[in-house]
Amino acid sequence: MQMDHEYSKTAKFRFYEELNDFLPFDKKKTPFSYHFDGTPRIRDVIEAIDVPHTEVDLILVNGKSVGFDYHLLHRDRVSIYPVFESLDISPIVLLRKKPLRKSTFILDVHLGRLAKSLRMLGFDSFYRNDYEDSEIISISLKEKRIILTRDRGVLKRKAVTHGYWIKSTRPEKQIQEVLRRFDLFSQIRPFHRCMMCNGIINKIDKSTKMHELPTATALYYKEFNGCLTCGRIYWKGSHYNKMLARINELVNSQ
Repeated sequence: MQMDHEYSKTAKFRFYEELNDFLPFDKKKTPFSYHFDGTPRIRDVIEAIDVPHTEVDLILVNGKSVGFDYHLLHRDRVSIYPVFESLDISPIVLLRKKPLRKSTFILDVHLGRLAKSLRMLGFDSFYRNDYEDSEIISISLKEKRIILTRDRGVLKRKAVTHGYWIKSTRPEKQIQEVLRRFDLFSQIRPFHRCMMCNGIINKIDKSTKMHELPTATALYYKEFNGCLTCGRIYWKGSHYNKMLARINELVNSQ
């Protein structure tokens, strides 16, 4: 390993807000020196510091906005800010053609319970427990979906444009984290999507599904909804009030 004094050039870096979660303690919320040779691309430097490029939406070098292809120079002063999903800063940002405004997701294999929670709230969320990383990235690019992952390495792939590293390991905290990170509270549409397959749920005629319902359910409940994709049937049974209470708790947590 080379020692810092062997490098001929130095730049000052400062990361803001949640980007500090990726940094070691001595670099959090404070300017620090980065030593280098040549003129590396600033994207490569950011990821060498262990911050995924998908978490970054604004880079200022000496007070001016630059893109990921900017080449770092001796004595540059670099300020790096996180993705602003709820605030349109496109007039000064050069990193992407435009920020995402329609929040749709694809989740990695570790986030099955989070996927169900997002679907319960009405968010279009792809998930399978056998997705390969390359498949997740391909679908994300094709359908403009935000990648949600617990694996930082996925977000460092060059092809990835929009993604977020889920910090919490607890599903009940993960859903709060995503709602706040992408400012989704105003977009919540409970019970609009199937929690099992992500399909759209619509009201159905009870008479057409009588043969599929348990006898007691058919007797005591009048309103039913069905998934247009997988055919799963939903009704306001014993779990409905618990789910509704959970949704209200999440809405009020903003």
